[in-house]
Amino acid sequence: MPAPRTVAMSSDRVAIVSASVGAGHDGAAAELERRLAADGLAVDRYDLLDLLPAGLGRAVRDGYHRMLVRAPWAYQRIYAGTERAGGGGPAARALLRAAEDRVLRALHPGTGAVVSTYPGASRVLGNLRLAGRLTAPVLTYLTDFSVHPLWVADGVDVHLAAHAVPAAQAREAGARDVRVCGPVADPRFRPCGTRQRDRARARFGLPYDARLALLVAGSWGVGPVRQVARELRDCGAVVPVVVCGRNEALARQLSADGIEHAYGWVDDMPGLMHAADVLVQNAGGLTSLEAFAAGLPVASYRCIPGHGLTNAAALDEAGVAAWIRDPADLEGVLYDLVDGPLGLRQRAAGLALFAQSSDEGPAAEIGRVHRSGPPPLAPQPVAPRRTRPRRLAVTGAVACAVWACAVGSGVATTYDAPDLRHAVGHGLAPDSLVPGHDRAAEGHHS
Repeated sequence: MPAPRTVAMSSDRVAIVSASVGAGHDGAAAELERRLAADGLAVDRYDLLDLLPAGLGRAVRDGYHRMLVRAPWAYQRIYAGTERAGGGGPAARALLRAAEDRVLRALHPGTGAVVSTYPGASRVLGNLRLAGRLTAPVLTYLTDFSVHPLWVADGVDVHLAAHAVPAAQAREAGARDVRVCGPVADPRFRPCGTRQRDRARARFGLPYDARLALLVAGSWGVGPVRQVARELRDCGAVVPVVVCGRNEALARQLSADGIEHAYGWVDDMPGLMHAADVLVQNAGGLTSLEAFAAGLPVASYRCIPGHGLTNAAALDEAGVAAWIRDPADLEGVLYDLVDGPLGLRQRAAGLALFAQSSDEGPAAEIGRVHRSGPPPLAPQPVAPRRTRPRRLAVTGAVACAVWACAVGSGVATTYDAPDLRHAVGHGLAPDSLVPGHDRAAEGHHS
């Protein structure tokens, strides 16, 4: 039998492993790639979903999306359950183990460091490090302000955080080497003056003299967007400007609701942020960081379950975004963010995140780890693989497995079969992944 392939250190090549679940993980990966390339490094980017077997990547993406849209309460239960348990179960471990060989084969043999912007990728890479099959250092860039325990994977050498709040959460979850290095955002997101704001409003056909609230709901347009848009309009403090991402049906519904400024996918988000006075968001991901970079105050309101709620709490704790918990406070907080001292404080706090010099940012930290390398990790014994692994039954939205890969978690210990099947609506959880089922408990590989 041939010896297992390993990837060792080099001097000029870095790999980034992300996942096309929404747009935040890929957005952070793209900006890290740009910065590392500017520093003279060759950068390879990979999508973990493309490296999953049996076409499972698309099922991961579609099923996670379907759960957020059709059964957000189910996502909340799963997120909270895995948070209390400190990680995933056997189904998730089996699914991620199935990607290890594929990831290792994809990496260039001269890769000097590997960066993950996605929890599932961190788990795959950490396992490869622990097994001694990947000798290049592994770093996780934490794209969220809140850190679910699944972000912290054994075998990852360094965790990079945008702020002291997520850094503290990562340490509490067991991360050893955590470094605060600031967020990443496309350089087009920067503060603008009145003249540039007026030009941006003219370009998008927006009123010059109104307070504009930019309402975003991620690239998928999920959450109670129609309700929030109506509340923004009816409170009288702002005029809502809604970005629906790829959810074109939502944009049409908003137009039917009388929301005058509703867009689908927008290529010029920096320009739209320049036109706005405040950002209202429900997930706390990359768009919030982009708003901070643009000098735009941010409010979290009617957040999606799971990471939307925990991100809102962490952003509020860090003092960079207001968390509006009570609809009765919406009007007052918006006035304060647009014209009052709260907005001034939050603009300053958001811009301060990006005040670090280029020598102290995430790309610089990656470069330092790449050049020096971490202390070697002791190889761990690898469980024997089945010679004829059982093939995993996959449908278009395998609820358990989908979420397990989508956020790197295992749901096998948090859900029962009837609830899960009802949540997605089509009996989509295969028996091999249903919590309590014998095959799930045995942890069969896919």
